[in-house]
Amino acid sequence: MDLSIVVPCYNEAGNLQALIARFRDLISDRPNIEVVLVNNGSTDDSAAVFAVRLRPGERVRVVNVQRNRGYGFGILAGLRAARGAFLAWTHADLQTDPADVLAAYDLIRKQKDSGKCFVRGRRIGRPAVDRLFTAGMAFVASTLLRTPLHDINAQPKLFPRAFLFELRDPPKDFSLDVYALYRAGRAGYRILEVPVQFGQRTAGKAKGGGTLRGKYTLTRRTLKYLFALRKRVRAI
Repeated sequence: MDLSIVVPCYNEAGNLQALIARFRDLISDRPNIEVVLVNNGSTDDSAAVFAVRLRPGERVRVVNVQRNRGYGFGILAGLRAARGAFLAWTHADLQTDPADVLAAYDLIRKQKDSGKCFVRGRRIGRPAVDRLFTAGMAFVASTLLRTPLHDINAQPKLFPRAFLFELRDPPKDFSLDVYALYRAGRAGYRILEVPVQFGQRTAGKAKGGGTLRGKYTLTRRTLKYLFALRKRVRAI
């Protein structure tokens, strides 16, 4: 398998039918790509949707996490089940097109040093307030960790399998995004970008910074993690 795309899904029943159909269409003529949907402890009708929509033996499959332990936990569960030489994760909310992952994959495969590259999304078409919030978080994270970090929570993230060895004691929540970018930078991976159009949700509720309250919660948790990570790095 060339590429495994991990998608954590927590209470996304309203998006799953469209998400599965979109991925099936995208990989229909690319037989060496699989999609690992993680039912991340959902309490809605996700399990029923998966049971009806997924077919045994197909390259869009589900990994079940019995109890939700965080966004990062779901991604890590999917990565452990993935079989690809390259690995990626993205969101299930369809605010960005799943095709962005394939654009990231095509980009990394063009690089002579693809084994030492890390691709991330760069969101475009966002409101000014969201751009300001993202830039502020990137500045704080870059300053604290002394590593250039930009658009931390943009999707997708894509990298060679060997990068998994750089994820030492990774966080199990939304801080996984910043930790992965930090580790990529510190380990000498060349960071590549793909522009992604960012739209509105059509179903489900935002789990991260989609609302003002969500932004506050996400900021508080991320800052707490950043200070803890800086302390840990200094102690090494």
